[in-house]
Amino acid sequence: MCLAVPGKVLNVDNYKGEVEIGNMRREVFMHLVPDIEVGQYVLVHAGCAIQTIDEDEAAKTLEIIKELSENEIC
Repeated sequence: MCLAVPGKVLNVDNYKGEVEIGNMRREVFMHLVPDIEVGQYVLVHAGCAIQTIDEDEAAKTLEIIKELSENEIC
């Protein structure tokens, strides 16, 4: 099973950017979301931002992932 996780875009330089996912920061490729701006949220899968999402949806998804990890389901 593959999972895309939401992250907040911290900076963008051409087609690479830095994204904050929970308390981690990762460099990701942004070529699939060329109009992305700092402060927006993206779904990250396999090192690539694959689509934008709104902040509320990102928060809900991160909360679900946190709950799953606390219950040792993941």
